[in-house]
Amino acid sequence: MNITRLAARLAVGATAAAVATTAVALPAQAATREPGTRSLAAVLTADTSGFDHNSRDFDVLTAAVKAVLQAKPDSPVKVLADGTVALTAFVPTDYAFRELVRDLTHARTLPGEQAAFTAVAGLGIDTVEDVLLYHVVPGATIDRRAALKADGADLTTAAGATVEVDVRHCWYGRQVRLIDADTSDRDARVVVFDINKGNKQIAHAVDRVLRPVDLP
Repeated sequence: MNITRLAARLAVGATAAAVATTAVALPAQAATREPGTRSLAAVLTADTSGFDHNSRDFDVLTAAVKAVLQAKPDSPVKVLADGTVALTAFVPTDYAFRELVRDLTHARTLPGEQAAFTAVAGLGIDTVEDVLLYHVVPGATIDRRAALKADGADLTTAAGATVEVDVRHCWYGRQVRLIDADTSDRDARVVVFDINKGNKQIAHAVDRVLRPVDLP
């Protein structure tokens, strides 16, 4: 599937998925001290190195967020810059975006970070916005402990659609996967937990970009 067709599918799929979704309640977290208000945007923009060779950071994601907010200053994506609003974000690494672009373009090798961002931006700002919102769960600060207890929970995202939490046992312990709308691609796995822990906004790094629609 080429990038133009993907953009069209995402635009239709994101609208349809937003209708009548129901979230399963997560286990209650124990009362703790008042969380801080450092935003996830502050965490992301603290890295000023730009596109580089570190596939485990978030340069492509940061550039995508900036592009959306530059084009649409009132986009719901701006919630990532408001640390007073509780939310959980599943943030794709640079490797995740590079894998997405390789899959969409059927390339044999991974693109660089700049090329990956250019391809993602080529989907159109509205599509990029929808994909970003599909990675944000507003209203809840879900840390690692809560996530590991949430097997089978449907998390309602800021895009309106849901992702399902899938907790699996493996040789090194328990692994959290996120089941998105694409049934034919490997599900994203959480590779780093509790980014910005202690604040109302928390994030977990994932190794795949979540897909709001089922792609062939």
